[in-house]
Amino acid sequence: MARLDQRVAVVAGATRGAGRAIAVQLGHAGATVYCTGRSVTGQTSGRPETIDETADQVTRAGGRGIAVRVDHTDPDQVNHLAQVVQQEQRGRLDILVNDIWGGDALTNWHDPFWAHDLRDGLTLLERAVSTHIITAHALVPLMVARRQGLVIEVTDGNTLAYRGSFFYDLAKVASMRMAKTMAAELSAVGVTALAVTPGYLRSEAVLDHLGVAEPNWRDAIAQDKFFAFSETPHYLGRAVVALATDPHVATHAGRTLATWNLAEQYGFTDVDGTQPHWQRNFAAARPTASGPNAR
Repeated sequence: MARLDQRVAVVAGATRGAGRAIAVQLGHAGATVYCTGRSVTGQTSGRPETIDETADQVTRAGGRGIAVRVDHTDPDQVNHLAQVVQQEQRGRLDILVNDIWGGDALTNWHDPFWAHDLRDGLTLLERAVSTHIITAHALVPLMVARRQGLVIEVTDGNTLAYRGSFFYDLAKVASMRMAKTMAAELSAVGVTALAVTPGYLRSEAVLDHLGVAEPNWRDAIAQDKFFAFSETPHYLGRAVVALATDPHVATHAGRTLATWNLAEQYGFTDVDGTQPHWQRNFAAARPTASGPNAR
């Protein structure tokens, strides 16, 4: 892939999972990456990963990682982040990745929406939708001022198929719609907005839930046959790099793109050299299913 030397990126929600891998892959391509989130050394919430670790991994990969603690539900903190980038990078911001989530513990996969705890559902939407709006609102003006840049919304699934839980579904479809509506307004000023989705993501949390680690992840296929078609978060990270280095990325504006299609288009692989194709494999294993991508 082409390089991203001298490019500046913000990965919002870079503590773990997709966000961390995207940040590291951008670093591997030479970018300066601001890694944001709430978990820092000595101050974590439920899991051990921190944005400090992510920033270190970005630097070790060949880029420059900068950790900035930000609660993206707080407009003041996000506006401060924009000011930091403005001052330190002389107004330059080339790539914004919105991967803020924080909704796993709030999602009820068993009950219909009227039985879902309302406070949990509304908090999920605040964390996974409002945060994306707040972040784009604060940071996109840096791109508009230079009339160039790429905004990427990370979602789950590239269709309108029901995703198994009312509030979860709303959050993920909202990311798709944000990409489309931002693209409609940004195209006139030279900025591209789009969304990307992974397939079945082998994040740290998923591996822990299934009682395996990355080296022995295949041992969990006995618990979930669809896990055989899973992908590492770095597959998504490489998809983001492919898009960020494509001089014709504007042709994708407003669309929701999938790792498996992007891998075939741009020729990248997952870290093990494979090209997992979630959609095709899922359909073959369960041809009558119409459910969303697992993430």
